[in-house]
Amino acid sequence: MAHDILIVDDEADICDLVSGILQDEGYQARSAASAEAGLEGMRARLPTLLILDIWLNGSAIDGFKVLERVLADDPDLPVIMISGHGNIETAVAAIKAGAYDYIEKPFQADRLITMVRRGIEAARLRRENRELRLRGGPETELIGNSPAVTALHNAVDKVAPTGSRVLISGPPGSGKEVVARMVHSLSKRADGPFVVVNAAAMAPERMEVELFGTEDPQGGRARKVGTFEQAHGGTLFLDHVADMPLETQAKILRVLQDQTFERVGGTTKIQVDVRVISASSRDLHDDIALGRFREDLFHRLNVVPIRVPALRDRREDIPMLARHFIRRTAESTGLPGREIDEDAMAILQAYEWPGNVRELRNLIERLLIMAPSDAPVIQASMLPAELGAGTIATVLPSGAEDIMSLALREAREVFEREYLTAQITRFGGNVSRTASFVGMERSALHRKLKALGVANERGGQGLPGAPN
Repeated sequence: MAHDILIVDDEADICDLVSGILQDEGYQARSAASAEAGLEGMRARLPTLLILDIWLNGSAIDGFKVLERVLADDPDLPVIMISGHGNIETAVAAIKAGAYDYIEKPFQADRLITMVRRGIEAARLRRENRELRLRGGPETELIGNSPAVTALHNAVDKVAPTGSRVLISGPPGSGKEVVARMVHSLSKRADGPFVVVNAAAMAPERMEVELFGTEDPQGGRARKVGTFEQAHGGTLFLDHVADMPLETQAKILRVLQDQTFERVGGTTKIQVDVRVISASSRDLHDDIALGRFREDLFHRLNVVPIRVPALRDRREDIPMLARHFIRRTAESTGLPGREIDEDAMAILQAYEWPGNVRELRNLIERLLIMAPSDAPVIQASMLPAELGAGTIATVLPSGAEDIMSLALREAREVFEREYLTAQITRFGGNVSRTASFVGMERSALHRKLKALGVANERGGQGLPGAPN
């Protein structure tokens, strides 16, 4: 996505020259011939970078005053000051006032382009660093090689370059924001901002202020820049979109239709270019039927639907995820990394994970913190009791209390059938992996499954359609 650059200079020739240089490099450029026109251009849409002349003939205020007002509204905006009558003292004053850099007229085109690139990159890094500090390092990749995750990767690869809106569904903690970040990073807007709005964590009366910002009705200046404006040239991720009030839904619908809006308390039309990705853990069809979500907004958001599977539907990814979270936690906390033994991993894979990937990540962090310093391996005995209970429930048959009434041979057969059923299910029907885990030859496991009737119950050797 092309970056939007505003040039404020009273000399028309300079504006035309700089605009031409920038456009040749693939930037979008617009210009203003006075301080007042420049501030009006800022109000119309926040640019990616501002090129500002210090001496603005015919204007009520000079470039330093414009710089002061601009940075009061958006301190992260990179501003390059230019002047034909400057000296070293002028340059130092500009930098002290908050400008990113200073260049004297006449200037070389290459030097200006280098300065612009560095200014945009510095602003991007500041924005990312601030987000990382606030969010504690968001996950940016989808870990796993299960069929479900492979299909998800394929869907992301197809939709990311198109610019279409995406609606991501899936249970809480399954990784919807991770998928949204992947779509953004693989899109043509990857160099632009990725702005997150969590509707569930926001008071309804604050929703429109956060989305659209506020404006001084007298001066027409932004008191607060909203997330739609912050995301110009990039992606806005609306998480928990089902929690948005109906009034806000109506305004978002209008923004999606014409990419313009007005700040709260203002009349200035703000035009933006934003890709919207939304997510919900609820079935929006149910909310539509209950009158809690607008059907027309749903169709606008749901251009390309993507479903993120629950962790229990991709159990084969759990070892890879666990090792990934161990590495990340060790790097961020300074704690030593640990291995997970086979018994503990079997319990992790058999657990239902109602909190999905988020629950697994939290558990791994807890295990690394609480594990004894002299224990290099996480063992089954270190896991919370509720995980072991879940494993027992998946292995033992219903009515297991009656097993004591059976003869040894019958009891063993019941246990073997249920145990192997649980294991073959855990490994997604993959007989080879199941055989390796339970310590049997693959051919011997095939015979055992057939003898116990597991093969017939599951539709052939293992699960239907599953690899052997």
